[in-house]
Amino acid sequence: MLEVLFCSLLTILPDYLYRRYAQGKRIGKEITLFSVWFELRWGIIACLMLTVGLITVIFYFHPSTTSATLFYRTVPILPEASGRVAEVYIDGVTGEVKQGAPIFRLDSSKQEAAAETARRKIAETDAAMVVARTDVAAAEGKIQEARSAHRQAVDELETKQEIYRRNPGAVAVRDIEKLKVAIEGRQGGIDAAIATKGSAEAQIASLLPAQKASAEAELNQAEVDLTKTVVRAGVGGRVEQFTLRVGDVVNPFMRPAGVLIPEGAGRKAIMAGFGQTGAQVIKVGMVAEATCASKPWTVIPMVVTQVQDFIAAGQVRAGEQLIDAQQVVQPGSILVFLEPLYEGGLDGVTPGSSCIANAYTSNHDLIASGQVSAAKGLVLHAVDAVGLVHAMILRIQALMYPIQTLVLGGH
Repeated sequence: MLEVLFCSLLTILPDYLYRRYAQGKRIGKEITLFSVWFELRWGIIACLMLTVGLITVIFYFHPSTTSATLFYRTVPILPEASGRVAEVYIDGVTGEVKQGAPIFRLDSSKQEAAAETARRKIAETDAAMVVARTDVAAAEGKIQEARSAHRQAVDELETKQEIYRRNPGAVAVRDIEKLKVAIEGRQGGIDAAIATKGSAEAQIASLLPAQKASAEAELNQAEVDLTKTVVRAGVGGRVEQFTLRVGDVVNPFMRPAGVLIPEGAGRKAIMAGFGQTGAQVIKVGMVAEATCASKPWTVIPMVVTQVQDFIAAGQVRAGEQLIDAQQVVQPGSILVFLEPLYEGGLDGVTPGSSCIANAYTSNHDLIASGQVSAAKGLVLHAVDAVGLVHAMILRIQALMYPIQTLVLGGH
């Protein structure tokens, strides 16, 4: 409507003034309701053409969208394992939490039993270490005993061999053979005692420390599992829709406990979806404006900080069926991130609120650089100037939105 009124001032009004004062035609006489078209046909046609052109220029170089929202991420409250709730640390269904603060605790009897079992294994290994040291001492005694017996047998053999050498009839050959066999047996006893000592030392040096390390690893695993029974806030924020109570069963795949909204979520930028025709116009650094339903009668100065280079409607996922282009019903939009031009610009705007956003093309720097001709500079000036119409429309929308919602739209 504003475009039509503006264009009529440049077309229909001069045509009427010419008819009225140059040709002397009067309203109600020569210019009647039935002769308006014939008398003002040039002005009407020019008005329609100029209006279409003006609307095209405005919406192309100064795009607008009603699909703008303060999106924010949520973190599901989930344990790493299934279990029954034993204790809840948050009262009610909502509440503020700090990073690392406990939210609820699962039944930990199984994990505590596993930790106690691991501790018992460690104590058992320590006791086995003491026994192994005793076995080493006992083996050393047996080695000494076997060596003494071996030495005694060797001395006795040497004595009898010396007697036999001097007087062969004084000692029986059979006794000398028995002593040789006895020496071999006692040497075997020495070897067995040394092997027993080596086995005990190997247990002290390798086996028992390995068993203790395994038990300590099991204890660490059990303690880690025990700490996982207490679900804590990964980030500071606010817990919402927390209806978990003692006795409920929580499953990380099927039943989350609630939702955690990080602190400051949805208070940094507006994500707006502009039409695809604005892909060549919307650039990072463009000035923009927005008005949100949760903060009526307020126009927030914004700036374009990021433009997503992909349209979500065209994404392809792996599957067993070929994609038909006709399946894309909605054409998709250009996702643009808008941040407040001034600090605190989004204060008072509720995260998730629906907004209306405009982006404005500015050719001031290009015109000031002197790289364009005077005619092109005039055209660029006109392009920048018509953005005023869109700014006026946005302010009218900000003014009328509560009225349309509360009075005309029903409630």
